[in-house]
Amino acid sequence: MTTSPPSPEILAFGEAMALFVADAPGALDEVEHFQRRIAGADTNVAIGLARLGFRVGWLSRVGADSFGRYIRRTLEDEGIDCRHLIDDPDHATGLVFKERAEGGHDPHVEYFRQHSAARQLSVADAKGVDFSALRHLHATGIPPALSASCRKLSLHMLTQARNAGASISFDPNLRPGLWSSETEMCQTLNDMAAQADWVLPGLAEGRRLTGLETPHDIAGYYLERGARAVIIKLGPQGGYYRGHLGGKEERFTVPGFTVSEVVDTVGAGDGFAVGVVSALLEGRSPREAVRRGNLIGAQAVQVIGDMEGLPHRSRLDELEANLN
Repeated sequence: MTTSPPSPEILAFGEAMALFVADAPGALDEVEHFQRRIAGADTNVAIGLARLGFRVGWLSRVGADSFGRYIRRTLEDEGIDCRHLIDDPDHATGLVFKERAEGGHDPHVEYFRQHSAARQLSVADAKGVDFSALRHLHATGIPPALSASCRKLSLHMLTQARNAGASISFDPNLRPGLWSSETEMCQTLNDMAAQADWVLPGLAEGRRLTGLETPHDIAGYYLERGARAVIIKLGPQGGYYRGHLGGKEERFTVPGFTVSEVVDTVGAGDGFAVGVVSALLEGRSPREAVRRGNLIGAQAVQVIGDMEGLPHRSRLDELEANLN
């Protein structure tokens, strides 16, 4: 008799897309050859945590098409549990095309996702999730921007995880172009952040969402609303922490790591999230968590692709050993 694998201890949800990265620099209309990969902030974090040995599950929809099969196979090859990944026969898998940027600049990206399968996600798609088995939920601000039904699902996931006693991390991952208004975006994402234990905005995101300027004040905004810790991404300058995970409030900045050549900036923030979340789940100190976030974020920008630079456990152990 075969037994089903245990339920994931970590769950992420959102949209994974088939990614086509230009082989050479230049405008997309001039590029002839692309490399196929997968993209999605939520899947980047899921893959990063799975590479570090966590049992990670993924909840989403893909089209019943070649790209959907490619995404499922890629995620399963990374060790991710795809029992909650639904094949949608009526909607296609989303696609994204990315320029090859030079000199560390952010690449131009074009999306084809307006009627994608993932935009059809709803609360009904979470009915099979065993929240009682869940240790941690990672959420971003992308799913609620996709559609009204995705927004309801996002709030449902956070509420169910919180009621079950799981910890929650939330990365705003702002996509202003997907929202009908700035007010709706800020209110929805700040409401989600208020349900999270660990909030991980970038500095510019925090300023936009809160109307406040300094990392200290932005962190205070979310701490007052229920977060236990706020870790703000400062780009090459590192990460700022303010919170009370150790019982008393701490606040500090951990400097970033020098990178000799920035190849692809996309996915750096997701790498930072992988580092912070994994370390906190392992019981590391907040300072160690921010340092690991900086370390993995620095690894992510040194290779082409959104998640290719995320280290496996043996590589992370080697990198951290070299820091001591």
